[in-house]
Amino acid sequence: MAEQKAHTDGAPAPTGVAQQRQQQERKLNERMGQIERTVAVLSGKGGVGKSTVAVNLAVTLAARGLRVGLLDADIHGPSVPKLLQLERSQVLSDGENIVPAVYGANLKVMSIAFLIQDKNEAVIWRGPLKMKVLRQFLSDVNWGELDYLVVDLPPGTGDEPLSVAQLIPNVTGAVVVTTPQELSIADVRRCITFCHKLEMPVLGVVENMSGFICPHCGKAVDIFGAGGGRRMAEDMDVPFLGAIPIDPEVVRASDGGEPFVASRPDGPAATAFRKTVDRLIEQIET
Repeated sequence: MAEQKAHTDGAPAPTGVAQQRQQQERKLNERMGQIERTVAVLSGKGGVGKSTVAVNLAVTLAARGLRVGLLDADIHGPSVPKLLQLERSQVLSDGENIVPAVYGANLKVMSIAFLIQDKNEAVIWRGPLKMKVLRQFLSDVNWGELDYLVVDLPPGTGDEPLSVAQLIPNVTGAVVVTTPQELSIADVRRCITFCHKLEMPVLGVVENMSGFICPHCGKAVDIFGAGGGRRMAEDMDVPFLGAIPIDPEVVRASDGGEPFVASRPDGPAATAFRKTVDRLIEQIET
């Protein structure tokens, strides 16, 4: 077998696989270099409304005239298309790049759901294949120049959060979603520790489903308790961004594929959410 040729500097020539990896890394860095801020939305467990928070965060930022991308990184349970009524959308390719779906004027969206023909089909993939797809979503999707890329991560501290954190250079930080119950808060503590170990800044905690405001009398009822997210944030020394109350309109809007910040902008949940986004932007800028 002929000896491998060497570069003029004496280093061995990269193999085909190494060259491909170098090209992927270069493309990923170039793509991410066009994105000013990347915000990962995490939760310690499922069922806390993390995807709803991610979607409404992206829509709120876009409504302020910012260029926003929303990446649904939940391979097994993608829900972003449903929440934006984009279930029938299909992404295209220009031969070199993937063209994302678009919501409104300036929100670009990418999800594995766009690539699955049968919406009832289960995605049964092992870790390496999931990581390959996530890398493609970051490097091959034509995000263009963005002010914000919001990444909706699956719950927990598994492969997807770890890979996205490692793939994206200089992640701006993480927004951690919880509910007031102690069970949820205990999982979020581990989620925050996960961020610290990865040196990913924690931009703040959002307490979702924080009380129910009666539409008839206006009285607040703490169905799941109250203040647990704030106390946990103080104990973990991370910012508390806000508490979002339970609003029946949120369920109706989500099922109908319309973000609640747009469907009922004057409702208690939307009002609290806009204040939460204000604190998030302030936290990022400072």
